[in-house]
Amino acid sequence: MTSTNISENIPFYDVFGYYEWTLTLADPRTKGWPMVDSPIPTLTGVCIYLFIVWIGPKLMHDRKPFDLTTFLVPYNLAMALLNLYICLQLFIGSTMRRYSYICEPCRQSFHPAELRIVDAVWWYYFSKVLEFSDTFFFILRKKDNQLTFLHVYHHSTMFSFWWIGVKWVPSGSTFLPAMVNSFIHVLMYTYYGLAAVGPHMNKYLWWKKYLTILQLIQFTVAMMLGINGIITGCEFPLWMHYTLIGYMISFILLFGNFYAQAYMQGKPIQQFEINCIDMGAIKKSE
Repeated sequence: MTSTNISENIPFYDVFGYYEWTLTLADPRTKGWPMVDSPIPTLTGVCIYLFIVWIGPKLMHDRKPFDLTTFLVPYNLAMALLNLYICLQLFIGSTMRRYSYICEPCRQSFHPAELRIVDAVWWYYFSKVLEFSDTFFFILRKKDNQLTFLHVYHHSTMFSFWWIGVKWVPSGSTFLPAMVNSFIHVLMYTYYGLAAVGPHMNKYLWWKKYLTILQLIQFTVAMMLGINGIITGCEFPLWMHYTLIGYMISFILLFGNFYAQAYMQGKPIQQFEINCIDMGAIKKSE
């Protein structure tokens, strides 16, 4: 009996049975890797994150904000370097394997270049839990106005969705969104690392607006590739195409709304500072 037939015999409401079936399709290359085998570490991390988002501002209400300036510079530098590493590993591995940027099946190959890609995708997934620190810094600095829906939605869902990616499809077309997003994060973390140095760096940071534009371009292209994959019958899991399209649409709407508010409603650009790390909130300059 094929896996498809098995899935058809599982009742829709039998969630655990369906999950057990999906495990038979999991990529063997990431079996046993940290936080991959079970969804519990990822779900626990997201729940803790959301709890801190809820309780943190309450605990800080009657306290003075922390001055984290000296910590933010090395933090942003470290995150920029980590994303640079991920981006280069994905680029080198995909180039060695002559990956297609339009459609690349996930072959579950143990070729060294494929394993380089799989390893980089895991680090990309792991970097999303590290990025929870962005939110915690806001809370400690009492920047509650930056804890927007976009910010919290982006951080919590990226960690969750990329667990799915690293468990079932850690290579093939999965490499492209991770590689492009890592490259953009190199630019963003560099930007905010420089901004944390001090106000005298502001004259070199005129390009923050274009980070949002790059994000919107990235989301739009990823959505189009997902649509193209469905139309052309790309040999990549169909459910991943639909998931990608839906997720990118949500980002296009949310980041598009942010861009419109920040730059297209007649408000001076200098009144806004993009959300530290992922541009998810608007902050009036003090």
